[in-house]
This record gives sequence, C-alpha cells and structure tokens, in this order.
Amino acid sequence: MAAAGLVLTGVVAAAGPAAAAPYCGIRWGSLPERAGDLGPGSVRDVRAGRHACFDRLVVDVDGDAGGYVVSYVDVVRAPGSGARVPLRGGAALQVVVQVPTYDRVDGSATYDPADARELVDVAGYRTFRQAALAGSFEGTTDLGLGVRARLPFRAFVLDGPGDGSRVVVDVAHRW
Repeated sequence: MAAAGLVLTGVVAAAGPAAAAPYCGIRWGSLPERAGDLGPGSVRDVRAGRHACFDRLVVDVDGDAGGYVVSYVDVVRAPGSGARVPLRGGAALQVVVQVPTYDRVDGSATYDPADARELVDVAGYRTFRQAALAGSFEGTTDLGLGVRARLPFRAFVLDGPGDGSRVVVDVAHRW
C-alpha cells in the first residue's frame, strides 16, 4: 500500500508544472533583439495590426531592410540630438531600423508622416499605447513604441512584397 502511495504522489508532482503552458504558446522574452546591419533600402510606411495574442508593428521598406535593434529603454531618445521622445504607456520599446526615411542619393523623404508623434492609430489595442518617429540619422530610423507594460516581444524581417521587405515587431498581450 505504501508503494502505491509513492507512485501516486510522483504522478501528481510531475503533472503540476506541465499544466502551466505559456500564454498562446508564446515563448518570447523581453531582452534586446538585434539582427543584420545597415541596409540599402529606405522606410516607406509604418503600420500596425491587432492579433489574438499580440499587437504588431510593421515598418515597410523599399528594398532590403538590413536589420534592426529592438529593446526596452527607460526613455526613447531622438538619434543625433538625444532629445527625449515622450510616449504613453508603462514601458517603452526603442525600435531602430537599419535604413533611413530618406533617399540616400538626393535626400528626399521616402517616409514623411502627417504626425510623427502618432504614426498609427492604436486606439483599442490591448498592448500598444503609441507609436512615434524619434528620427532618422546616419542611415538608421528610430521609432518609439509605448506599450502597456514590459511584455514579451519578438522582432524579425520578412521579404516582400516585390523587391521590398518589412521589419516586424510583435508584443504579446501578456506573459
């Protein structure tokens, strides 16, 4: 009888931790992510979308996006000047895309938003609170993404459509 009790106890103990599955299967973290180098393309547009488990920011690039650096920061700063970029939310992600918002040959703007402080309308989003253009300097573009709290995120580059590419940042709704 004692042996049966030991076996039963072992089964219950083993089942406990396995029952705690990650939210939506997400196994992302909140540490900085970096990939690639300076790319030959330029920013064309910034947009956002809502998904069942995360909010998504997409930076559309004409040509090759090169890479990105995405990290939580205390304060998002404008490149070059270092000026503070105010953001709504409990946490701030600095998103650096390795291409500029201007044509490298003639300096003309390839992306000129109507309001640099409100790149996309994120009203009703579960995680995003604000997306702002911090600036474009020395071939890179800095964005500030205000989020509800420090939550797991992932970043990656997708090819297309056509000759373009996209830098994507997903931020989970919760841990």
